[in-house]
Amino acid sequence: MKGTASRPSRRAVVLFVGIWGVVAALVVTGVTLAHRTDGVAAIDGHTVTRDELLFHMRRLAPTVQNELRNEYHLRGAIDWTAKAGDRTALQRLATRALDEIWRDKTTLILAKEQGLVDSVDHADFLAELADENERRAKAVAAGETVYGIAEFSAEEYYSHRLTELRTSLTKRLSAAPGDPLRVTDADVRRAFDADRDAWSANATTYTYSKLVVPVPDGAAPDYPAGLQRRVDAADRLAEVARREPGARLTTATFGGAAPTGPNAHDQELVAVLGKLAPGQISAPVPGPGQVTYYELDGRTVDEAGAFAEYSRRIRQSLVEQKFDQFLQRQVDDSDIEVDTAAIGSINPEDVKQ
Repeated sequence: MKGTASRPSRRAVVLFVGIWGVVAALVVTGVTLAHRTDGVAAIDGHTVTRDELLFHMRRLAPTVQNELRNEYHLRGAIDWTAKAGDRTALQRLATRALDEIWRDKTTLILAKEQGLVDSVDHADFLAELADENERRAKAVAAGETVYGIAEFSAEEYYSHRLTELRTSLTKRLSAAPGDPLRVTDADVRRAFDADRDAWSANATTYTYSKLVVPVPDGAAPDYPAGLQRRVDAADRLAEVARREPGARLTTATFGGAAPTGPNAHDQELVAVLGKLAPGQISAPVPGPGQVTYYELDGRTVDEAGAFAEYSRRIRQSLVEQKFDQFLQRQVDDSDIEVDTAAIGSINPEDVKQ
């Protein structure tokens, strides 16, 4: 028995078909399963083979196992034939694999339309993997530099290939005005302005005072509370420093991140200073045998510098968001036909191979 499963789209509204015939199919699109004995599904006429489905089921099995353990508080090995909610674990795995194939195959179809790949078939993917591993092996034998790993597993190469295609598609579909993923300078500026504080964090210079108060030996248990009351009553940390025995007051300037990025101390410092208004004193920061307070003396922001530094990252982020939305529309406008009998013949032993 064959059924048709499709997400709602502009071309058709189709009742979702659960695998193993959980619900009956309502066929309205006229999409036909390719005439191949090894086909278990078809996406817009492109066959999904049994080997392809098993590849994805095996690849996703650890993820689905962890999700089932967390959702249903399961312990030990997963029994793929046991019910997890209204379906068996194996049915959930097959559904998850088909959903991922649907999205990935749509990416491949889009890449083929753009001339980036010659085929979207799983068998051709495996042939491409074999060719790539052979090329790398010959390069290693010849003493040439091979970047990355010397030999890909099928799972590694699949992720590598999808990542490369996604990168190529985002570049190609955003290059010219009118392209579906095009991001304008005005788009970038609006995104920067919408989250100005976050983007400007590393272009902010802080001047601050730091007060370190040692905790006296044998101090009473309520000493921190008493110190806090005295800090609350003071206008500035300098006033507290004159009254607390052994207190050390220093002033400093922190000018955002170092070229290689802020270290852990700098991140903590920005986290404290970033929440203060000029003249405001921080909450106590306890440490071994001491308590530290910070007071923000002033803050300046190089907004132009921040925009220049982060505009490229913002643009790329917007392109990635547009690609996700664009791809989802492609998925929603496509159709999948499932051979429920062929998928129903898959058993847990097939997934373990």
